[in-house]
Amino acid sequence: MAAPSWGVLRLRVRGSGRGGGSLLCLVPKPFCTAAAAASKPLDAQRAEKLRAQKQEQKAKKEPELKNPVQRRVHELVRFTQQLQRVHPNVLAKALSRGIVHQDKDLVVINKPYGLPVHGGPGVQLCISDVLPILAKVLHGHKAEPLHLCHRLDKETTGVMVLARDKEVAHQVQELFRTRQVVKKYWAITVRVPVPSAGVVDIPIVEKEVQGQQQHHKMTLSPSYRMDNGKMVRMRTSRSAHVAVTQYQVLSSTVSSALLELHPVTGVKHQLRVHLSFGLDCPILGDHKYSDWNKLAPQKLSAGTLRKLGLPQSKARHLPLHLHARQLVLPALGSRNEELSLVCRLPRYFVRSLSRLGLELPSQDPDKQQRKLKCIFCY
Repeated sequence: MAAPSWGVLRLRVRGSGRGGGSLLCLVPKPFCTAAAAASKPLDAQRAEKLRAQKQEQKAKKEPELKNPVQRRVHELVRFTQQLQRVHPNVLAKALSRGIVHQDKDLVVINKPYGLPVHGGPGVQLCISDVLPILAKVLHGHKAEPLHLCHRLDKETTGVMVLARDKEVAHQVQELFRTRQVVKKYWAITVRVPVPSAGVVDIPIVEKEVQGQQQHHKMTLSPSYRMDNGKMVRMRTSRSAHVAVTQYQVLSSTVSSALLELHPVTGVKHQLRVHLSFGLDCPILGDHKYSDWNKLAPQKLSAGTLRKLGLPQSKARHLPLHLHARQLVLPALGSRNEELSLVCRLPRYFVRSLSRLGLELPSQDPDKQQRKLKCIFCY
């Protein structure tokens, strides 16, 4: 190996006597050259080359999928995982871009799919974790953390109300507890309920499911049963909760429907249980409540799978199609009139409506959203 070249740096040292002294310091040239190069900013040409290399590496990792079914599955997988691996700052900024309403008391966001509200086993990131960051993004670095006023399931999208101080949060929570808040959800269901509008008034209780996979589910605990054509009152469980849901079909085909749901009560998983076990019309993508005895991907008809562009083996990637469409809050604090909050449908919901041939109400602004051509709709 060739010896490294050395540069000579001569320093004059003023001596105490006549004349002066000199000091020779040997410094390796490669070290100086590397340090100088590192201190220089990348020029445009080199930056463009690095960008091209990154894009090439990304293309190698994600090969182009020519099969439409493979592309469809890839889209669904990317969609369900996109919020599970982001930095809290990135999530806070994403939530700030989905602000529905903002005033001196409240901040209302459009909750994304797959994002839990609270932490728990296996939860890496949740909304409550980023509330201090979101407050700073919206109101500056000295802003106090925002406060949760209610909750939505991890898989549910739509209107979520946050308060800027604890007192307002307690007031809004009391409105929810006393059922003064009007809540409207939209859901795509497998099969069509009969009749097309009505009320499901059946208590709900949590039970353990016995089988290969022991787990807990919410289920119906009816107060009456039919006995030889007569309605007989049953003894209800002490742990059962009163649950009432109003529903109306907005659009339907032979095998699916778009429903508007108004939960009068607020029991855990109420809408999913009432639709699946009460009306025999589970929500599209509800893999937990489509079958009582087991935990398995939702079983769909061949016609529905064909419209959705999926084989049954990939149905597990379908997200839950349940959207908190609207909240109406009564007058609160300095506000003398009710506040109506409406959230646009997520793109995957709109895409499924189109594929299944379901129509939005003519006066609804989201009807225009169906006409948008999205590169990545899931």
